Amino acid sequence: MALALTPRLLRRGLELFAVISLVGVVVVLAVYGENVQAVARTLLHLQWGWMIVGLGLASMDWIGGGTRLWVVARHVQPGVRLRDMVIAGGMSAWAAYLTPFQSGAGPTMMWVMRRSGVRLPEAMTSTFMTFVATVVFFAVAGPLAIYLGAGKSLARHNIVLGITYYGLFRTSLTIFGVLGVVMLVAMLFPARLRDGVHWLAGRLERKSGRVAARIEQLRAGIDRAHECLVAFGNPRGWLALFWAVLLSAPSHANKLLAGYVALRALGIPANFVDILLLQTFITFLLYFAPTPGSAGIAEFLSAAVMQIYVQPSQLPSYALIWRFVNSYATVIAGSLLFWHWLRRGLVGREEAVSLDGSD
Repeated sequence: MALALTPRLLRRGLELFAVISLVGVVVVLAVYGENVQAVARTLLHLQWGWMIVGLGLASMDWIGGGTRLWVVARHVQPGVRLRDMVIAGGMSAWAAYLTPFQSGAGPTMMWVMRRSGVRLPEAMTSTFMTFVATVVFFAVAGPLAIYLGAGKSLARHNIVLGITYYGLFRTSLTIFGVLGVVMLVAMLFPARLRDGVHWLAGRLERKSGRVAARIEQLRAGIDRAHECLVAFGNPRGWLALFWAVLLSAPSHANKLLAGYVALRALGIPANFVDILLLQTFITFLLYFAPTPGSAGIAEFLSAAVMQIYVQPSQLPSYALIWRFVNSYATVIAGSLLFWHWLRRGLVGREEAVSLDGSD
């Protein structure tokens, strides 16, 4: 089974992300900004110490996400290096921001892990377990945010046709809950999952001559991935998953704390807990956005929600700072690294990885 990654596809995602983000900022400026001069004055009087804090937060896409990946990857393939997993975690976030519904995150994470010597079945299982950790983390954080009172004010703000931010949040929470149940079933009954994938492989074998020629490699990869998943069924495996869930907090710290940092950079005093809960809402609402990196939607939604705390003339500046911490910094860093790989010839016109881990 081939997993294709092309520079052209990712470059197109970067272009769409940039264009749609620019449109989002322009819309925010047109709707909320009093004038361009007021926005410029706001940017010239930033609290730069908080911008440095924001840059550190942006690195959590790499450090937090990479450490979480390392915790689960070393359980199925001892000896993986933390440095390599940090790069894999950061590039996974980069690709997520350049693809709709964050669909590029998993393939890119596995591809970079393969580049660092991790076998593909182990990379697939590790990627799956990080997603499990994310779902569990937000499945807990969402109800906790509701319990602590988040959303009471948002429930009074309609978007259109009577839909509220609170209603959208509950819908997103339901999606996380359904995903959590599916993943729990997969972890509790890995043999059923393996048999189902083997059945699917058999169907593909009968329909595709290319797949049929490599079916033995495919089946060997499926069996090894099953063994890796079973390895998480013992106490050490559950402990690794527990740590992965805890590390999901720093892994998503840039998303959850970007709002507070943006407010402080603008010199606006804010209650840390209240802003954290609001950012949890926003993260939920944007997680399944159809545009690359939620571009356009994120800028406008954040401004619409945070106008409770931010003056209209400061909203465009807030949206820019928030998005820089939230995603722009990782997009810039990831694009530079990917460009470096291209220059060194480490990325071809199309990278194909077979399921058994052979090149």
